[in-house]
Amino acid sequence: MSQNLIFSNQPEAQLTRLLADVPPHHQFVLVDENTAQQAWPLVAVAMPEAHLITIEAGDAHKTLSTLTHVWQQLEQFGATRQSVLVNVGGGVVTDLGGMAAATFKRGMRFINVPTTLMGAVDAAIGGKTGINFNGLKNELGVFAQAGDVLISTLFFDTLPRQEFLSGYAEVVKHALLSDENLLSQLIASENLGGDTIHHDALLLQLQASVAVKQRIVAADPFEEGLRKVLNLGHTVGHALESFAHAKGEPLLHGHAVAWGLVAELVLSHMALQFASTTLHRVAHFVSAHYPPFFFTCDDYPTLLALMQRDKKSRDGEINCTLLQAVGTPMVNQSITHQDMSAALDITRDFMGI
Repeated sequence: MSQNLIFSNQPEAQLTRLLADVPPHHQFVLVDENTAQQAWPLVAVAMPEAHLITIEAGDAHKTLSTLTHVWQQLEQFGATRQSVLVNVGGGVVTDLGGMAAATFKRGMRFINVPTTLMGAVDAAIGGKTGINFNGLKNELGVFAQAGDVLISTLFFDTLPRQEFLSGYAEVVKHALLSDENLLSQLIASENLGGDTIHHDALLLQLQASVAVKQRIVAADPFEEGLRKVLNLGHTVGHALESFAHAKGEPLLHGHAVAWGLVAELVLSHMALQFASTTLHRVAHFVSAHYPPFFFTCDDYPTLLALMQRDKKSRDGEINCTLLQAVGTPMVNQSITHQDMSAALDITRDFMGI
């Protein structure tokens, strides 16, 4: 199933158009406690009679019990396979809502309306849905494409800067996978979640970024080969994120990915002669905008064990996507514990810890 991507700063009118043939009693909306107050009012007029399902905000609630609650609400309000679930929120809402829709009565249509930059360029597109389980990120899930994804930068006006930067890490990742000029523009951009967002300029940047992911997903929808390039930065990033969660010091996903990109570009330089000048440009950009996450060499065994448990790992090996050059990714790169430890040492140096 192809995914219809709509970039518009008139989200209410677009959503009205998308739901023109759906009776009100078949319209359902999933929000969290935050987006119910801040984002839903921007498009509520498009669905005045929709059944509203609210979940608690935050990755800690991306769980089986929350998913069960959504299923129960769909059942209670009489949802059928002819119904539509509109997921209005960040990655937690679109991941969990997509899984709920894909599995309820073996599948109902859903629309994603991402309200965070991370959701717009990553979670809401590409067809990955899921929940966390047993302390692991996105351990349970299914591949299911949203019929439509409506992307508007208007939702980002109330987004805290750190959340904005979290999504921006994925935008930078897409540039690393595609184009040196785009990478240079993004690193030099002044549109980094300050007091005022330049909506039209940002919408154009998002179109370019999402186009990279869309091309890759269209060629490999079930992550059998090419799509693994999108894991750049995520082997280390997911380990940092899981480690931080276990310590009770939650780390935003995009912040973990930003430092994961640095570590994996270090590995790319070590293994594939990735240009040191580009490595340093990206590392200095990350260190300027993303706070360090404190860990020591005593934590390496735990981090390495988390990397071995990553979904990309095979037979206990640490597996990464690396870059030979900007736009030239190399998937299924096996990394020794010694090399990964060395990359973590250098990453900590860039962090200044």
